[in-house]
Amino acid sequence: MHPVYVHIKKELSPFYAEEEASAMAKWISSDILHLSTLELYTGKDMNFSTKEWAELEDILRRLKQREPLQYILQEASFCGMSFHVEQGVLIPRPETEELVEWIVSDYREAGQVRILDIGTGSGCIPVSLAQLLPEAQVSSCDVSAEALRIATTNVKRYGDKVTLFCADILKEELPECQVDVLVSNPPYITESERTDMEANVLDWEPELALFVPDSDPLRFYRRIARKGLDWLSEVGALYFEINRAYGAETVRILEELGYRQIELRKDLSGNDRMIKAIRP
Repeated sequence: MHPVYVHIKKELSPFYAEEEASAMAKWISSDILHLSTLELYTGKDMNFSTKEWAELEDILRRLKQREPLQYILQEASFCGMSFHVEQGVLIPRPETEELVEWIVSDYREAGQVRILDIGTGSGCIPVSLAQLLPEAQVSSCDVSAEALRIATTNVKRYGDKVTLFCADILKEELPECQVDVLVSNPPYITESERTDMEANVLDWEPELALFVPDSDPLRFYRRIARKGLDWLSEVGALYFEINRAYGAETVRILEELGYRQIELRKDLSGNDRMIKAIRP
């Protein structure tokens, strides 16, 4: 293996499991230092500039502090696309890709479907939907001005096909609208679940996008589902990503509001993670 790869892995091994340290070493070697696969495995000598070495050492320093690599690189992969990310937004997760894939599967032949996403974050959900459903009209809102700034970068990167606006779903009356799809991956981790979380999430990702109080863990789902009664078209559908511990409770909220054809799905890890429901 290339000496640089060996150096990176050795530096990271005290801080990460061997498999994770190896993956990071390969990622840095290829994406930052631009080593080809052949160069990586043959160990062919390459001359790196003083600037490149300084950049590498800075990356290693930040990784040792458990800063997520996606924040360091300011890039994250989602649905086959690359998204700009910073600390003001969550790093996109594979489970959320599954939610997007569900919607795309349901509406691939639907034409000009109208979609509203609540909780923009990096914009990975609305931008992906706009790319994968080219005729869709997609809007998205977030309470965080920082998130909307970051999302704007991603919207422009992929053709400026998403309308963004600032709103607090819990406090404000949003503009009157009529949509066919309402989708949200809202904050859903309870305060009591903090102790189960990795340090690289707790120390670096925005709490506003993660946590809800133990006293009302389903506050966002209740509010969005109620607004869906006004916003959704006659056969409009609501899609949620959920806390795996609250699948039955979230279904119950939708049932009490009269939603039909409620479907609770598991993610690839076997956890309750997504819900779809049709407007009453």
